[in-house]
Amino acid sequence: MTKTNGAVPAAATDTALPIRRIFLTGGSGYIGRNLIRHFHGKGIPIMALARSPSSAQKVSDLGAEPFSGDLFSANLVEGMAGCDVLIHAAADLNHGVGGKAQHRVNEDGTRAVFDAAKAAGILRAIMVSTESVLADGRPLVNVDESRPFPRRPAGSYSSSKARAERLALSFNEAGMTVIAIRPRMVWGRDDTTALPQLLGAVQSGQFAWISKGDYLTSTIHIANLCAGIERAILKGKDGEVYFLADELPVQFRRFVTDMLATQGVAAPPKSIPRIILRLIADLGAVLHRASRGGFVPPLTLQAYATSAVEITLNIEKARRDLGYEPIVSREAGLAEMVTFR
Repeated sequence: MTKTNGAVPAAATDTALPIRRIFLTGGSGYIGRNLIRHFHGKGIPIMALARSPSSAQKVSDLGAEPFSGDLFSANLVEGMAGCDVLIHAAADLNHGVGGKAQHRVNEDGTRAVFDAAKAAGILRAIMVSTESVLADGRPLVNVDESRPFPRRPAGSYSSSKARAERLALSFNEAGMTVIAIRPRMVWGRDDTTALPQLLGAVQSGQFAWISKGDYLTSTIHIANLCAGIERAILKGKDGEVYFLADELPVQFRRFVTDMLATQGVAAPPKSIPRIILRLIADLGAVLHRASRGGFVPPLTLQAYATSAVEITLNIEKARRDLGYEPIVSREAGLAEMVTFR
């Protein structure tokens, strides 16, 4: 496939999309907005779940038809009528202490959406999961899909998303194919997740590298993720899980420095030893439990696990099964962020 500076070209797929209509959750989020752009650009109708008038306006402006409601709406089956594909991208992304509310959205919400999809006759469903389902605070080096879930997940986000992934895949049966995809560190133009948090930390003086930030990380440009989800719809095998990432891992410090530079911001040189941050996270967890939630830790193991150690993904399975190849290089994606800042 040809690498480009922007959206996926119409010729990027090797076959016509066998899709009549997509039902999308999380349509007003970063991934959801770009999925609407991606499939709307190919002439695929999208029905996007919208919890508020502002969300409905946002997805409508992008070319999707809004369906008012939430993950637990009794009329979800009605909204999915005429759709043959579900993309479940909605999630509570909180990397703090999390809790019952996060598990309700990520687990119970997934169950409700997939129950509705089954009743509506959806033929193919994509569960947008995360590499964090494997996170426990230790490095994940060139991991593939055979890696088991950890006995002690890093936190509420990891545990709730792992359970949500298993729930979604339990619906894989005759009549509905379910595929889970696990992206890592989604980035690019229109980023409303990682980049704003980094900029906020720099501007508030709270930014610091962890042990100089010289460890590797996998990333995925938003256009590569959209293309990967398209490939999963086309070629994904029943009940399978796929890691998706950019072509090669990159040094964490180099990548974050380059992202900040696209916004005209210089990365501060301050660095904190990894062992100190791990102690802070562990002590915070002890105090949080001892205070029955009264103490809110400044750093959770969940946040530590996703940013303080190497996390690199092996994407050979996606290449082999899906024919997945990144279509936007890291250099082109960074250049685009400069253009549109």
